[in-house]
Amino acid sequence: MEALERAWAALYQTWVGMKKKWSFVVSLVAIISLVLVIGCAPRPNLPIAPDIAGDLPNRTIFVSTTRVAEGAGFGARRAETPSYLRLAISRPPKRTVGEIARQSGEPDPETDFVATARRDFADAAAFRSDLRREFRTNAAAVREAVIYVHGFNNTFDEGVLRLAQLSEDFDVAGVPVHYSWPSAANPLGYAYDRDGLLIARDGLDALISEVLAAGAQSVVIVAHSVGSMLVMEALRQRAIARPGSVYRDIDGVVLISPDLDVELFRAQVRRIGRLPEPFAIFVSRRDRVLSLSARLTGQRNRLGNVSTVGAVSDMNVTVLDVTDFSTGAGHFTVGASPALIQLFSQAGDIDAAFRGDSAGRTGLLPGTVLTVQNATAIVLSPLTQ
Repeated sequence: MEALERAWAALYQTWVGMKKKWSFVVSLVAIISLVLVIGCAPRPNLPIAPDIAGDLPNRTIFVSTTRVAEGAGFGARRAETPSYLRLAISRPPKRTVGEIARQSGEPDPETDFVATARRDFADAAAFRSDLRREFRTNAAAVREAVIYVHGFNNTFDEGVLRLAQLSEDFDVAGVPVHYSWPSAANPLGYAYDRDGLLIARDGLDALISEVLAAGAQSVVIVAHSVGSMLVMEALRQRAIARPGSVYRDIDGVVLISPDLDVELFRAQVRRIGRLPEPFAIFVSRRDRVLSLSARLTGQRNRLGNVSTVGAVSDMNVTVLDVTDFSTGAGHFTVGASPALIQLFSQAGDIDAAFRGDSAGRTGLLPGTVLTVQNATAIVLSPLTQ
C-alpha cells in the first residue's frame, strides 16, 4: 500500500512538473511572438526639416532628457546630467487621429509631424527662462504645463512624437513638456529600462522644479507604461524631501497602462500622502503587454490591467476601464483609439465624470460610473454600443 502511494505521489509530482513546464513554454512562446511583432515594426522618426512644413502652424514642445547626445539626436546611453532643448513641431492638418508619424519615406507635411526648429539650452537656467517667456504668452489662469513621461522601448523621437500627437488629438491648451529618460528602445531591453528609469528619478524631479520655477500655475503629469513607475518614484522622492508638496505643486496625474506592481503602487501612495486631484489610472484587461509583464514577475496583474477597482478602492483615485476599446497589443488604448479620443473630445465636462456619485449611473461619458469607497471606476463603452 505504501509503495502504491509513493508511486501515485511520484506520478503526481511528474504531472505537476510537466504542467509548470508547459505553462512556462506557452508563456515564453507568447512573449517571443509579441517581441518579434514589436521588434519588426519600423520605428517612427522626427525629421528636422524647416523648409518642408511651409506656412503650417507649429506647436512648441520643451524637452528635458537624461539620454546621451548621439549625432543630431539622443540615444539609449545614460547621461549623468539632464540636457534641455525646445522643438517646434508642425501641426499637420490631415493627420490620422491616434497615429504619431510616418515610418518610412519622405515626410508629407499634410499628414506627418515635422520638426521645423530646434534650440538647445546651455543649462537649466536658460531652459527655465525660455519656458517662463512661453508661459507669459498665455493668461495667468491658463499657464499650465503638461509633462509627459514615455514608457518602455521608446526612442527619443517616439516620445516627442507621442506628446505631439496627444497634444493635437486632445487639444491640449497648456505647454507640452517632455521628459525623455534613457530607454534602450529594444523589445529585449526590459531590464535595462527598469534600471534606467530608477537612475532617471533625479532628472524628472529636477524638471518638475524647473517648470514650477518658470511660473507654471498648473502642472499635470501624464505617464505611460513603466514611465508610471518613474513618476511615482519621483513624486515619492519629492514627498520625502518636502512633505505635502506633491499635493500642493501637482494639479493632476494620469497613468496610462501603468506597468507597475500594485503593492508597490500602494506603498508609494502611502509615502506620498495626499495625492493630486484628479489622479486617473487608465486600465485595460486586454493589455497583452501588461499580461506578459505580469507573467515575467510571477503575478496575475499589473496596475494597468487590474480586473477590479478593489485593489485601490481605499485611495482617492479614478480608474478608467477602456477594455472595450482595446485592439492589438492594447498598451496605449487611450491615445491610439480614434473612437476613444472622439469620446473624450465630445465630453463637455470631464471633471464631472471624475467626481461620480455614490451609486452606479450613466455619466457624461458613455460609460458606467461606479464608486467603491474612495476610488471611482468608470467603465467606458464605444459610442456604437
